[in-house]
Amino acid sequence: MDLHGKTAIVTGAGSGIGKAIAQALADAGAAVCINYHGAYAEDAQALAASLPRAIAVDANVADGNDVDAMVRRTVDELGGLHVLVNNAGIEHASPILEIELADWDRVLAVNLRGAFACLRAAGRVMRDSGQGGSIVNVSSIHEDVAFPGFASYCTSKGGLRMLMRDAAVELAAHGIRVNNIAPGAIATPINTATLHDHRKVEELERIIPAGRLGTPEDVARVAVFLASDAASYVTGATYFVDGGMSRFAESL
Repeated sequence: MDLHGKTAIVTGAGSGIGKAIAQALADAGAAVCINYHGAYAEDAQALAASLPRAIAVDANVADGNDVDAMVRRTVDELGGLHVLVNNAGIEHASPILEIELADWDRVLAVNLRGAFACLRAAGRVMRDSGQGGSIVNVSSIHEDVAFPGFASYCTSKGGLRMLMRDAAVELAAHGIRVNNIAPGAIATPINTATLHDHRKVEELERIIPAGRLGTPEDVARVAVFLASDAASYVTGATYFVDGGMSRFAESL
């Protein structure tokens, strides 16, 4: 899984899963554009400074102009673009009948529109280079599994599943592979409240067959595989990284 000579963009890479993926891609030899927007600016810039070949770029993935500028800067400063990891994402907790349309739109704008904007911009570069590439979307087990109170998040991830499947078919002729990673319960900053609730952690550990929460590095290792030539015949698939959580069932 050697990525020397490759350049990658990782969105939402200032913390958590995105940060771990950026680090893992760099460890495998890739030059990396570390995307952030607003929060985690210092963390993103510090990570970029610590890697052999990396830049940190502030860009709102829901803004097509920001995305296009980020892709151009990556190509100009790091040389080409071979891997895109669509990791940026947000969530909003609300009962389905109480969701404000503005909150619904905000989640869909980042999680789905943003992933599409990045896929489109990066895909054009990969196509025009004639070298193909790999696009990896960080989805969620909730692209398949219901999550009451988070309808906007689940809908965005369900949409991301179908975007991945359609893009995999359309872009295969250009040598571009498209896959999803669907994490389960991962110990990241977005889950800070849960991680500090002993009862919730115990319940999660009970319903996760592997018996533990995942780490960002668990997800990052799969991202490196999908980005690499080791996965050259893999496209249109979702890889669940959840310790079996999405398959949990109890006997009657």
